[in-house]
Amino acid sequence: MLRRRGIDAVSAHELGSTQLTDREQLDQAVRQGRCLVSANARDFIVIGKAAVAAGTPHGGIVLCPPRAHRGDVAGLARKLTEVARLYPRGLGEYDVIYL
Repeated sequence: MLRRRGIDAVSAHELGSTQLTDREQLDQAVRQGRCLVSANARDFIVIGKAAVAAGTPHGGIVLCPPRAHRGDVAGLARKLTEVARLYPRGLGEYDVIYL
């Protein structure tokens, strides 16, 4: 859905990286110059704070409500498209936002 909306997006499934830890997922996104999108707010808030404390930038983290995975995928795609419009150059290197 995101690609049809003109958003350059890939999934962990496509990359064959679903087995990676959360930190490894973020590191992979950094290497690819991507923002990471996850419904795992609990862990990624901690990882985002640790990145700030360590001075280790990332490409931004967008946290989605867990319920987004249980039905309203089109609504989630609309929200992510709006984030992309609000941040046409991408999120800041320490940004963590919650939809």
